[in-house]
Amino acid sequence: MPLKRLFRFARASLCEGWALRSCIIWCLAVLAWPAAAAQHCEGTQNIRLNQDVQLDPSLLAEFRALPPLKVLAVEAKPLAHYNADSGQYEGIGIDILCFVLSRIGVAFEIAAPDPSETLTDKFNLIAQGKADLFLPVSYVPERARQGLYSEEFARSYYAAIGRRDAAMNLRTVDDLAHYRVGYVPGASIERALRTRIPEDKLVPVERWADGAIFQAVQQGDIDLAIYNQNVFNEMRFAKRLFDLEIKQILYEYPRSYSFFFSRTPAHERLVSVLDQHLAVLDISASVTAHQDGERNFLQRYEAQRRQKTLLIAVSVVAGVLILTTSLVLRRHRRQLRLLKRRSKEFEHERRTLYEEKQYLETLSRTDPLTNVPNRRHFDDRAKIKYARHVNSDASLSLLIVDVDHFKLVNDTYGHATGDEYLRTIAQILKSALRQQDDVVARYGGEEFICLLSNTEPDEALEIAERMRRAVEKTRLPNLKASPPWVTVSIGLATLRNGDPGLQGLLERADEELYRAKQEGRNRVRSVLVDA
Repeated sequence: MPLKRLFRFARASLCEGWALRSCIIWCLAVLAWPAAAAQHCEGTQNIRLNQDVQLDPSLLAEFRALPPLKVLAVEAKPLAHYNADSGQYEGIGIDILCFVLSRIGVAFEIAAPDPSETLTDKFNLIAQGKADLFLPVSYVPERARQGLYSEEFARSYYAAIGRRDAAMNLRTVDDLAHYRVGYVPGASIERALRTRIPEDKLVPVERWADGAIFQAVQQGDIDLAIYNQNVFNEMRFAKRLFDLEIKQILYEYPRSYSFFFSRTPAHERLVSVLDQHLAVLDISASVTAHQDGERNFLQRYEAQRRQKTLLIAVSVVAGVLILTTSLVLRRHRRQLRLLKRRSKEFEHERRTLYEEKQYLETLSRTDPLTNVPNRRHFDDRAKIKYARHVNSDASLSLLIVDVDHFKLVNDTYGHATGDEYLRTIAQILKSALRQQDDVVARYGGEEFICLLSNTEPDEALEIAERMRRAVEKTRLPNLKASPPWVTVSIGLATLRNGDPGLQGLLERADEELYRAKQEGRNRVRSVLVDA
């Protein structure tokens, strides 16, 4: 609206002088934000409340009087991603923001991405009050003095990413000091890297949103890139980074993502209301909707395959016609060279997709934390083994292993230590198995399950005791428990005759585990099942 029409509108509405000045200031503020556009929200249907949030009507009236929030976002799919086709941001964080702000009547507009802006530039805009909100942001104490953090709405870990064909021995964060490590300046892990890795081994990479940090790994400029695990998994498909893989997940440095506001009284009240919603939000549908890297890759691959098939057909038809003259023959030869090159590309894409499919199938059968089979894979194997047992005279033993007082480990030492304990225990249980056909799997939480084929009751009991003693001998600290180290309780059920069903065998083992817990833990209870 031109300024003259704005003045006429103000006079026609009999605005007071202060109201006219407020209108002019608001319009100038909008004009001063040229790179922003009102966010069109389509993801609110992906969010729901598990419990209603009641707000004071006067507080809602205050929020509805606020001008649109000026929002900055960073490329961090699936949390936030700029869709160039729609000219809008989308992602889990955007869905949450749309849902909550629409409920309380606050509009917002997101600035289009500016490749020249660094993370530090964006934080400075928040600290100076030139922008209202930045997402997604990890918690750093220094930043908390510059603005206001909401409660976290997502959590992830940093990962060390290298070439798939590069042999690296990475067991702890300190092992990174042997390699050239690239990182994003201003990231929350920067301080930790500087304390653990020599300065001459650290390589800051300012350009990161377009994948430049991964190109640096591919070209050998750096050995490893420190980057968010979930974001890399999405970009791996979007940018076809199949020659890269996660070499190590830095469990010591978890990332919790929040919304970051400039510090004003109104924003303090807004953050409080946002936190009330975050405590009762169900975002599972949004997570499913935006973790789509693999699906998009397969769709693009199928479209390219159809295009290449069409190209081959056209080339063959053209080749037959071109054989009639020498001029056409030369053109035909060029087409054949193109066809050969295209065929090689197609074969490379086919092999890449097959390898990725095999890789994804392995992931679907494996527990990502302990690297032993997961519950789904165990259930499939157990059904096959049980069917074989019914048709034979061999014994079949099932063990359920539960870590004693594991909650005390997480409460005392943190979840990262608890995860490390589970990985250690999984390897101990695996090494106690005698036969290659036997299987140990993580069944859920701190519970593992084992299936032993062709194993007599006394042999199964010996294996269970070996597992229990090996865990106790490791002396993993658990000072608030008695004894002050980690132990396990084991329930064992051995089937020699009859057919109680796999579920029946599992229930008998679970009953024995319960008795072992009741009798004081750190022991094995067994039963012989003759159904």
